[in-house]
Amino acid sequence: MTGPAAVVVGASGGIGRAVADALEAGSRYDSVIRLSRSGDSPVPIDVTCEDSISHAAKWLADSQITPSLLFVATGLLHQADRGPEKSLRQLDADWLIENYRVNAIGPALVAKYFLPLMARKETIRFAALSARVGSISDNRLGGWHGYRASKAALNMMIRNLSIEWSRKNEKSIIVALHPGTVDTALSVPFQGNVPPGKLLDSGRAAGQLLTVLDALEPADSGKIFAWDGREIEP
Repeated sequence: MTGPAAVVVGASGGIGRAVADALEAGSRYDSVIRLSRSGDSPVPIDVTCEDSISHAAKWLADSQITPSLLFVATGLLHQADRGPEKSLRQLDADWLIENYRVNAIGPALVAKYFLPLMARKETIRFAALSARVGSISDNRLGGWHGYRASKAALNMMIRNLSIEWSRKNEKSIIVALHPGTVDTALSVPFQGNVPPGKLLDSGRAAGQLLTVLDALEPADSGKIFAWDGREIEP
């Protein structure tokens, strides 16, 4: 396959689908590969299963796809009757582990297998969805222990990846992105607390995130940026 390619992991989710749609509507990439656990994914990928990630990466390599953009749009905030903890009394080891598996370990393993497939002498962009609540310096309210801590872990992983990969490709841009509060299934239980005008539809959020990502330079690698382009302190 010739021409620049973009890969979206988690393309069946609200933000992931909107990002893939926006990429396809643009002219920067000749092809957009949508990867997810289900849907129209050419090969299934589950970020909680390393074998699944490895298999998807092998499929990309066998298909001779060299991505110049990799966007990881997966994330976990609530599941069935489990959600963000409001106090220490609600801490549960299994739920904490699941938060880390999806929000931090999954994107890290995607990087492990997918970054080596990307160009070494051209500008590449690797972005993973994080959250402002993962910023330690910005934390004023506490609570949401597992989600906050797992996103903070993701932010540190992004920083580590950026340092290591800059030695392999000095034009690499590896960042975490905060999409704001987006009208998706992930945010539905918490939309009542969102101030008027602050709830973004997925299309707008995707467009904003891609605009921010396109404007970044290698000097920005390892940082966290919000949908409005402002840097978020770790």
